[in-house]
Amino acid sequence: QMCEKFTVCENSVEMLVQNNLNLPRVTEEDGSVSDLLAFFSFQDKCLKKISSGLYTFQTYLEYVQETFTSEKQNVAWLHYSTQHLASTVRHLVINPDEVIIPDSATQESLRTKLKSNKTWIEKITIHLILRDFTSFMEKTVRAIRYLKNTRSFS
Repeated sequence: QMCEKFTVCENSVEMLVQNNLNLPRVTEEDGSVSDLLAFFSFQDKCLKKISSGLYTFQTYLEYVQETFTSEKQNVAWLHYSTQHLASTVRHLVINPDEVIIPDSATQESLRTKLKSNKTWIEKITIHLILRDFTSFMEKTVRAIRYLKNTRSFS
């Protein structure tokens, strides 16, 4: 929809130049393990990273909701669902207090960084956030599916 409505497409050179958002990611190092003890450590580390990433995306999704007004209702639903998923995954962590949840000062700093008086930059930023959120969620689904298919995760 971003590409159609605002002509913000993946191949845009300008878009790539602006990609300094430091969005959360699930990386290859969060991949599979073989022995059981390492698996429990991996499982907890993976769940912490997923939950922390989802909490971090909350501020980005709030920005998208405020800026991408034509899709405000859809983004509001996405924001709420992400918040619920972050909380659910956090409760699966051995020590939920170890999940990193950005404090209000960090969130405000990020909001300030994201704001721009240029419409083009806003559109690019929204596109990057949604693209990276999609990638994060795809990898999250794979990781959760992997954990679920092992005998110790329910």
